Amino acid sequence: MTIEITHSRREGTLIEGTSRNDGSKEVLRTRHYASGYTTLAKWSRTLGCWYLPYSRDKRTSRPMLEALADRLRTEGFEVSVTIDETDRRTFAEAEQDRVERAEGRAERFGQYADNAATRSESAWRRGREVADGIPMGQPILVGHHSERRARRDQERIDNAMRTSIAEQDKAGYWADREKAAAGYEAFRKNPGRTLRRIDKLNAELRAVERRQHDEAAYGSPQDSRYPAVCQELELRHQELTEEIGYWQDVIKEAEANGFKVWTKADFRRGDYVQAHGQWWEVLRVNAKSLTTPHLHTGIGKKVVRAADMTHSDWTWRFPYDEVTGRKSADEMRPGPTAATA
Repeated sequence: MTIEITHSRREGTLIEGTSRNDGSKEVLRTRHYASGYTTLAKWSRTLGCWYLPYSRDKRTSRPMLEALADRLRTEGFEVSVTIDETDRRTFAEAEQDRVERAEGRAERFGQYADNAATRSESAWRRGREVADGIPMGQPILVGHHSERRARRDQERIDNAMRTSIAEQDKAGYWADREKAAAGYEAFRKNPGRTLRRIDKLNAELRAVERRQHDEAAYGSPQDSRYPAVCQELELRHQELTEEIGYWQDVIKEAEANGFKVWTKADFRRGDYVQAHGQWWEVLRVNAKSLTTPHLHTGIGKKVVRAADMTHSDWTWRFPYDEVTGRKSADEMRPGPTAATA
């Protein structure tokens, strides 16, 4: 039987055609440093085959897969390698799949937490029942016929309480995991985080476009000479464009729900910006940030003014994605209707 190593961005790297005790497991589950690659495959009960973790929605390395195939061939297997980089999911499909998987994890972890809490309660009750049968303050009577039973009861109480504490810790651990998994979508779609992600993706998109026009900021110039590189750049351009569009829609949805995207046009020198729960006087308005007094200047204050600065060059910058509010200088002047420090 031929072992088939296939890779697509839609499915990732799959290794099919193996069977139990055929010797392939030892190759697939052993790190091999001599080839320069340290692939470590895992078995998927759902797929019924081996796979390389974190290989979905990503470009693979043909030399790495060929090195893996060579190691299998050395052990006497026939191996074929098939790579199709054009078969991929849209970013929206991939993101929806990640959200659904997170929801599944939250449900599983919640069940684990409930089961552990039940076991903890059961163990505590077992220990309590044994302890309730011992008179208050009754010591172990050394040499008495009851000594053996008393020591056994003491051990049962100790084991039950230790089990209860251990299961309680497990319940807390799985409850934390459940909370993290349940908050995955909200974490991913946090507007401030999403704005930073869009900036990063736009920078990567510009770099890809420079390479497509042989104006590389990194890598080898004149990439257009290599068809495989051109194909990869085109695919990466499509992926980045899709992802940027997806996150821009997330921001539009947040704006529809009341989120404000702050920009340079919203501020001028002398205004006050709200960030990190404090108000800061704006010293300078920049393209991507606002210059204010340094963070240390604002320790213990609700309003931080330029007059509070001890050094004129001791400043701080708040990116617009960290801004949560704005007030004019007039609104911040001390008075019965003004904000107070």
